[in-house]
Amino acid sequence: MIFLEKDLFNLMGLAMKNFNFNTDIPTLGKPKIISPLKRHTKAKELVKKFVSDEARIIVDVQINHQRINPDNINSFDQAGPREKIYFDPSKLKCVIATCGGLCPGLNDIIRSIVLELHHIYNVKAIYGIKHGLQGFIPEFEHEVMDLNPDSVYGIQNTGGSILGSSRGTQDIGMIVDCLERMSAGILFLVGGDGTLMASKKIAEEIENRNLKISVIGIPKTIDNDIYLVSRSFGFDTAVDVATLAIKGAHNEAVAYPNGIGLIKLMGRHSGFLAATAALAQQDANFVLIPEVNFSLYGKTGFLQALENRIIHRKHAVIIVAEGAGQNLFNDKLKEFDPSGNVVLQDIGLFLKDKISQWFNAKNIPISLKYIDPSYIIRSLPANANDSVFCGFLGRDAVHAGMAGKTKLLISYWNNHYVHVPMDASAGKRKNMDPQGRLWQSVLEATGQDDFFID
Repeated sequence: MIFLEKDLFNLMGLAMKNFNFNTDIPTLGKPKIISPLKRHTKAKELVKKFVSDEARIIVDVQINHQRINPDNINSFDQAGPREKIYFDPSKLKCVIATCGGLCPGLNDIIRSIVLELHHIYNVKAIYGIKHGLQGFIPEFEHEVMDLNPDSVYGIQNTGGSILGSSRGTQDIGMIVDCLERMSAGILFLVGGDGTLMASKKIAEEIENRNLKISVIGIPKTIDNDIYLVSRSFGFDTAVDVATLAIKGAHNEAVAYPNGIGLIKLMGRHSGFLAATAALAQQDANFVLIPEVNFSLYGKTGFLQALENRIIHRKHAVIIVAEGAGQNLFNDKLKEFDPSGNVVLQDIGLFLKDKISQWFNAKNIPISLKYIDPSYIIRSLPANANDSVFCGFLGRDAVHAGMAGKTKLLISYWNNHYVHVPMDASAGKRKNMDPQGRLWQSVLEATGQDDFFID
């Protein structure tokens, strides 16, 4: 069992809380088939190669220099290969779909799953569903893609997803109908919070029909905001590219009198990307995130703080997460996208206009450059670190599915790969703690004035 100190939670920027939920993972039945991995493993290597269902990773430990009885706290199943599996590989059909927005690493995930199924478990029937959940619905007429080592060769070097994607909800019953027609045994769904909610409903419908289909989720979000997932793939790549945008904004700002660089980064409800990028490339003077509201006007408002910075240092760099400052649009009617998410007001363009108006009114000439690298980041291939990470996620997803486990997502937690029940994560969100070490480090690194409101 792994214990994580409270300070490490603060470093991640997560608020310490008592987690209270069921961590049991449903199974389709007792695994009785000897894993193909065992047939090629020496006796002395068995202990190291396979993970027991008794292996657990602590969910949350609050330590005040005292020992805590681990029997009284929640723990996750440790991910990894099991000695016995549920499905007969020679008769198994697997299905993979990628959903929601694009993200670096999608092709790495697909490739990892396919290669593990094909080479390690000898599963030959692997199918890719085109364009997300739409691909299960007959009226869209999307073709099914045969997946094998040849079809996934080199895809890790390209961005996007070879399976495509889509947004929006689809009929759960029709999705399960499609899985039945295909005689699918394992469904791998890669997506964000909306996809995880859909995965949970699909698993419940499968259970209601008494079908033997495993549903395995692989969480995807550049925002890094999925609950009970300490790190999501694509985030590391996003930070890399975001730092390039920050460098460009800084170079533009210092090159002109009263230069201002304004960068908008992803982060609908959580500011992890904006905060981490600001620390990775310490050229930012202001970082605005969804977790901390701010005011525009007044002596402690953002615009006055920006003016003070321009007067004293002659340049400024601002990073704003896309979900920041939504409190400034209270008079706007809420709209929803096809996936049911609230359509955010464009804080980047809003700030660009407000900054220009403020300095024009003060007769202070500025040179303002606005940068939005969001779609460039989303469509890029994963960097080396993310690519390795995706490999682990894909392989552990296969191990879980082959063992007959279902209704779970593969998570990275407490420096281990674990199985998280969909019921525990779906519909919830991870936010950055404004009192945590991550945000406090941002405040120290930027030196930004106190323009936040309670």
